[in-house]
Amino acid sequence: MLTELANKIKSFLKANQRDLYLAALVFLVSVASFGLGRLSAIWPAKEPVRIDQIGESGESASGLGETAGTINFTKRSDSPSSPVSSGQYVASKNGSSYHRPDCPGAKQIKEENKIWFKTEEEAKRAGYKPAGNCPGL
Repeated sequence: MLTELANKIKSFLKANQRDLYLAALVFLVSVASFGLGRLSAIWPAKEPVRIDQIGESGESASGLGETAGTINFTKRSDSPSSPVSSGQYVASKNGSSYHRPDCPGAKQIKEENKIWFKTEEEAKRAGYKPAGNCPGL
């Protein structure tokens, strides 16, 4: 009885050998993809780049004395030394447009992502453009 069962299994494997190889290949590729996905989730996040603004005298905000027209690229720290929490215009760290605080787009920006500007020119110099959904900009 046991030998009869073994013979049935052997004949099944021989008859379906190609399909079984394909199923095993799909399974192994799936397991490898899942493993690589999990591995990429535990890699440390990269630090974003912050662009320090250049003052009118040609000195950077850090006071290191770069020449006028240059930009100082530094890594952004999670705890800024003196965060600005109000102004005439607001933008998102992740966005490309600036808004007035009463505009609909400004209300959707998370507090931790808000960057405040005193003037429209300051926002433009930082690389932001006027928001299309903010009337009057």
